[in-house]
Parts: sequence; C-alpha cells; structure tokens
Amino acid sequence: MDYAAQKPRSWVDPLRNLDPVLITTVLALTLIGLAMIYSATHQSLRALGLDPGIYVKKQLVALAIAVGLLLFMASLDYRVMKVYAGLFYVAMLGLLFLVKTPLGTAAKGAQRGFYLFGFQFTPSEWMKVGLIVFLAAFLSELKRQDLTLRDVIRATAIAAIPMLLVFIQPDIGTTIILSAILVALLVASGAGAKYLAVLAVVGSLAIFGAFQLHIIKDYQVQRITSFLDPQSDALRAGYNKQQAEIAIGSGGLIGKGYLHGTQTNLDYVPEQHTDFIFTVVGEELGFLRGTVPLLLLFGILLWRAFRIALLSKDPFGTFVAAGVFAMIAIQVFVNVGMTIGIMPITGIPLPFISYGGSALIADFIGVGLLQGIHLRRSL
Repeated sequence: MDYAAQKPRSWVDPLRNLDPVLITTVLALTLIGLAMIYSATHQSLRALGLDPGIYVKKQLVALAIAVGLLLFMASLDYRVMKVYAGLFYVAMLGLLFLVKTPLGTAAKGAQRGFYLFGFQFTPSEWMKVGLIVFLAAFLSELKRQDLTLRDVIRATAIAAIPMLLVFIQPDIGTTIILSAILVALLVASGAGAKYLAVLAVVGSLAIFGAFQLHIIKDYQVQRITSFLDPQSDALRAGYNKQQAEIAIGSGGLIGKGYLHGTQTNLDYVPEQHTDFIFTVVGEELGFLRGTVPLLLLFGILLWRAFRIALLSKDPFGTFVAAGVFAMIAIQVFVNVGMTIGIMPITGIPLPFISYGGSALIADFIGVGLLQGIHLRRSL
C-alpha cells in the first residue's frame, strides 16, 4: 500500500494555494488609499483646529475589521456560503428597509446608512456582496447549460429588489454596481444575447419611467445634464467635473509632489477624500508616478479575480469570483471615468482608495471570497 497516498492532509496544505499576488496588490492599494486620504483632508482639518489624521484613523479602524473579515472568509470553505446565502441576502434587505425609517441617517440629500459611535454604516455597500453570493447560489443550482427566459426573470427579480431599495435612497451609483453584478453573472452563466437585450430594453424603460415620475432628484438630473453640456450649470452641477479635470491635468507627468497639490490643499475639488480621490493621485503624483501605477494595480487585481473564476472547480465559485470581478471593475471604470470627464458623476467610491469604512469592508470581504476559492481550487 502506498503510504503517501494514505497520508492525511496537513492543515497547511490549503495554504500552498495561497495567492500572494492578490494579497500584495490589495495591500498596496490600501496603503496608497491611506496616504491619499491623509493628503486630501489634513489641510482642511488643521484649518478647523482638528486632528489632521482623524479620517485616516477612522479608516484604520475599518481596515482592522476588514482584514479580520478577509481572513475569516478565506479560512471558511466558500461553499458553506451557498447554504447561508439566502439568510445574508434577506438580512441585507432588512437593513435597506430600516435605512428608510427614522433609524436611518440622512446626509447630503440621501438616507443611506446608520450613524453609530462616530461611524457611518452603509448597508448598500454590503448588499453588493450579498447579491453576488445569493445570485451565484441561485444560478449554480440550475442544471441546464443555457438559461431560459424564466431563469433570467427570476435572477433579475432577485437583483431588482435591492436595486429598487438602493435607488430610492437615492443612490444611483450603487444601483449601477448592482446592475453590473447581475449582468456579469448572467453572462457567466450562459444567458443568451437576446435575453440580455430584453433586459437592457426593460432597464432603459425603467430609467425613462423614473425620469417621468420624478423619482430621480433634480440634482441628479443636473449631473447628467452637466455631463452632456458642461457649460449648462458650470457653477453647480458642472463645478465638480471642471475642478476634477483641472486637478488631474495640473499634475502633468510627474505630479506636484505628495502633500503639495494646490487644488487638493485648497479644497477646490468637493468630496476629494471619497468619490474624487483619484484627483489627488493625479495632481500630486502625476500620470507616470500615480495614475498609471494605480490603474496597473487594479488591472492586476482584476486579472487575479478573472483567473480565480476560471480555476474554480465548481459553478458557485466561478460565479462568486465573476461577481467580485464585476463589482470592482465597474467601480474603477465609473469612478475614474467621472473624474476625467468621460462618465457622469454618480457618487461611486474608488475601491480600497476612497475613504469609507463600509465600502472598504465590502471590498475586503470580496477579496476574502476570492482567496477562499483560490485556496480550495484543488480540494
């Protein structure tokens, strides 16, 4: 008898499948994010007599939680998530309902989260992961190669409920992300082009209806109008776009130097520590030292996610990895696109870079799922 064949697995065996490139890339992005958050906020905080590092400290608290959840998700057999996907999905829906009650906190014209102990908790960020896991569980249970129209409708209904709840907050940015997750998983599961075309038509009609029923707020309409015609409202809706382009353009090839960005230090770009943090990278580090390396890191991260989807031994793992890929890809594309003027301003954070604990935790959970799938690709 072959002793080696009977030798029990060591607990370290799965660690041989660890993806160091994935973890290193995420760590690099997070460190860059902390540096950019400090640069974007220290001057204004110091001018107010506040601790210039308060935002970084809050982000570090969220990072500690995020790392813990990443390790937990990586150590947990991801196939267990399939069993509890429905419970997690329903729990996130419950939080989205509670956000619209007096328990939720309104800020800047939207009611999106809960404010507790000095931190903002945003359930819509965690709903992205909840939708990925639940849709992946649903689609992986289908035993046929090609999805039917009924399957597509059921999958769309699963995504439509949280999309509606997020849309009425209002939060168009996260609604776009949830839509991208739905489309990506339908494509990964083999949905036909004709069904995707029907879905696109229905989505377009829904958006048209939202405009007609005035569900979309005036400031959101102005953002779209200013994107199409920047001079139509240059002092309000078009201001963010113009200042973002000025900041990135002024950085040139090598930037003005860390902590020396004029637009950044003078707070000319609104929300530059959250939605517009890419402008800080562009102005202070420039094209060669900042934006290109940053986008390269995101490219490596997406490559690893795509690779993990291909290597997964079961459909559930493939769909989860595809969903995480879509979640990160659409955020990077829209966030960078709106700062350079090729996309409307929609309020989507830059993964691992923008300030925001809920978003950071959601992104790290996604990476934990990727690492868990990679660890067990041969088990």
